[in-house]
Amino acid sequence: MRALVATGYGDPEQLTIAELPVPRPGPGQILVKIAASTINPTDLRVITGGFRDLVDLQFPYTLGNEFAGTVTEAGPAVTRFQAGDEIFGLALPRQLRVAADPVRPSLSTGALADYAVFEADTPALDHRPAGLNAERAASLLIAGGTTLGIMATAKIRPGESVLVIGATGAVGLTLIPNLAAAGAEITATARTTEGADLLRSLGAHHTVGYDDYPTGVDVVLNLALFADGLPAAARSLLPGGRLISIIFPAPELRQLERDDVELAFLMQAGDETSGARAVAEAATAGRLSTPIARRYPLDNGVEAAIDYARRHPLGKIVVTV
Repeated sequence: MRALVATGYGDPEQLTIAELPVPRPGPGQILVKIAASTINPTDLRVITGGFRDLVDLQFPYTLGNEFAGTVTEAGPAVTRFQAGDEIFGLALPRQLRVAADPVRPSLSTGALADYAVFEADTPALDHRPAGLNAERAASLLIAGGTTLGIMATAKIRPGESVLVIGATGAVGLTLIPNLAAAGAEITATARTTEGADLLRSLGAHHTVGYDDYPTGVDVVLNLALFADGLPAAARSLLPGGRLISIIFPAPELRQLERDDVELAFLMQAGDETSGARAVAEAATAGRLSTPIARRYPLDNGVEAAIDYARRHPLGKIVVTV
């Protein structure tokens, strides 16, 4: 089978489409013929060595987290899915187990491939509703589930001011309409006029650059900054304000350089509140939508990864299989 793989640490230009054996499902696992997958920040951060302090990859390493596809075989003890089921979900490649749910980890052999093996017993996977096509389903899990988690954690009250940092990424573009529906006064970061216009069309009231954060903000939602960027973000907050970050690893309060604010960390692991079923229900109800910027066939998977890394698309990069 074909798979988008890294053969060593490096930039996306060094990825390749390789021929690998079709993986086999073991007990509690399913084999899925992939219809669509996506390129995500984690894919690029892993292959460029961003997680080497946590895990040293074994190569070749198959990329891919989000997916939609058809079950072709169920391993022993699987009762939830059977061959022919259309499913979708989120699963980390097995080598990233350190970042997965420790109790019910959603792991796979890598979803950017013709076939992948997944753990069946996890809320990060579910049957795909008829109203969600494969491309849309594959694009929703991370951005949609993270949006649900942020909204539940932030508890935005009408009229509160919210700064969204990293707003033109897939999470931000999914999140902004939900913040607007909650009655927030939204300031969002944008690097380009095109990005700023899109954010305003989705409900943002103001757009700013990364060196022009406002002050007196109730809530900061960090969708992009690593630890060294957090002090500047925290300076935007009122005393008692809330900063919520989704960037792994979890930040510590001392890194904000102030102790009069609240800090929370979220990582979309696909639990019952933000997993596949919750995302599907919100999407079919019209409360979640993640824009798709461009589509590539798997044979052009390297170009898809380069596009994502170098052109910063406004929406998801979907790879069809």
